[in-house]
Amino acid sequence: MRMFASDLDRTLIYSNKALADFGQAEEENLIGVERKDGREVAFMTYEALMMLKEVSAHILFVPVTTRTYQQYKRIFLFQDDFNIPYTVTSNGANIHYNGKPLEEWSGIVRKRLKAECAVLEEMMDRSQCLELNGKIKTAENLFFYYILDEQITAAAQEEIVRLTESYGWRISLQGRKLYFMPNPICKGEAVKFIKNREGINIVFGAGDSVLDHDFLKFCDFPYVPNHGELAANPALSHPYLISNNLGAAAGEEILNDILNNIKERV
Repeated sequence: MRMFASDLDRTLIYSNKALADFGQAEEENLIGVERKDGREVAFMTYEALMMLKEVSAHILFVPVTTRTYQQYKRIFLFQDDFNIPYTVTSNGANIHYNGKPLEEWSGIVRKRLKAECAVLEEMMDRSQCLELNGKIKTAENLFFYYILDEQITAAAQEEIVRLTESYGWRISLQGRKLYFMPNPICKGEAVKFIKNREGINIVFGAGDSVLDHDFLKFCDFPYVPNHGELAANPALSHPYLISNNLGAAAGEEILNDILNNIKERV
């Protein structure tokens, strides 16, 4: 049995800001996939959408996202047009199976959080000394992130890394969002759990951020869009299959390659 585990934002789907960053906001072949406050706020190319539907018809498709489950549900495409038994949300803290949380998995995560890292409140307090300019938000009392008003320097980022590592946490900078994530909350362990539960023997994966490295390193075919945090880190992304294209075109390229790979192995 085979599986395609994929990050969503800036890998398969693209916000208006992401499209603008890549000069693709005016592309005519974009299809809305997420709705917020009555507006479509995230998109795929029509070709990528058709290929994702075909991929998911052949193998198990598992969305793997840092979004909370409620944020994930705004992606109306996945609610209406796909059969998706497993969803990994909150960066791996939660696995939903047929729309219901898997308590077995949640219990594993809770035990590790208690044993392996500083609690959320302590880490948030520690982050205050970093003098980050921006708004701070929490996600399900599991992790937090800053929406930065200005870019941080490389030296400041190194200081943050040293601080978080000493408390069993790590960071990921994605655009204006600086995520602070406890080590036990990771996409990789969640993907491995599903792989073992379903007896998966081949895993395709795709993701753009360092947080996606957690599960891509376990994939047989790991794809990375040629933009964002992970592609810019050769030490992590060197063994991965990096797209030639950027933005929504990268998502389309990755899906096309996966689909061709699947057909060759039928």
